[in-house]
Amino acid sequence: MKRRFLFRAIAVAMLVGGMCAADARAGQVSLPTTLDQLLIPGNFVVTGREPDTFSNFTYGTTPAGSPPAAADVGVAAFTVGPEDGITFKGAFQAGPGAVVDYQIDYVVTAPANFKIFDALASATFNIPQGSTGTVSIGESIFDASTGLLLGQLQLDGTHPSQIINFTGVQSILVQKDILINGGSLGAGVSFINQGFSSTGVPEPASWALLGIGMTGFLAFRRFFKKTSVA
Repeated sequence: MKRRFLFRAIAVAMLVGGMCAADARAGQVSLPTTLDQLLIPGNFVVTGREPDTFSNFTYGTTPAGSPPAAADVGVAAFTVGPEDGITFKGAFQAGPGAVVDYQIDYVVTAPANFKIFDALASATFNIPQGSTGTVSIGESIFDASTGLLLGQLQLDGTHPSQIINFTGVQSILVQKDILINGGSLGAGVSFINQGFSSTGVPEPASWALLGIGMTGFLAFRRFFKKTSVA
């Protein structure tokens, strides 16, 4: 599993590096939209209060071609508390006795001078009462610049939401793996939500001004002490 995540991370990193050669049709897509529109090289969406940019989407299924097709997966803005992001809406499912594995990858980039420091994931699971079917959603978060693993989330029918914190970075690679075992009556998941929080980072000039201010303050304190002694 870790090896597959690493290969996918390398592949998406290469894709990020090739953004300058994007398709002539590439550009910002308005939400809500469908996943097939975001699979076009260079297309992206911008959402949230910061706002963040979501780009470099990939989508795959095992067995290949399992429904829903990318055109049948809706993508909309998602907000809960301080978390902003996107939600995927589609009939991700496996019939009785079947097993389907879905993979969705994308890159999230905060605005200049901002860093993403947490990730929230939640889902709506559809498991009929009495079914032996199971649904699990594993998610790995990487630093998109270095490939370093920042953290992982794991959702299932008894744990439908989770949030993790990590060292702030400007851009992350999200690798989402949705494994559905249909069991006796089938199983699925209809909504998969993803949110992030980011915070501003002072520019170098701001740090310089702060340093100058602190230096002046300390100098004033020394001068004041000397004057008081005299």
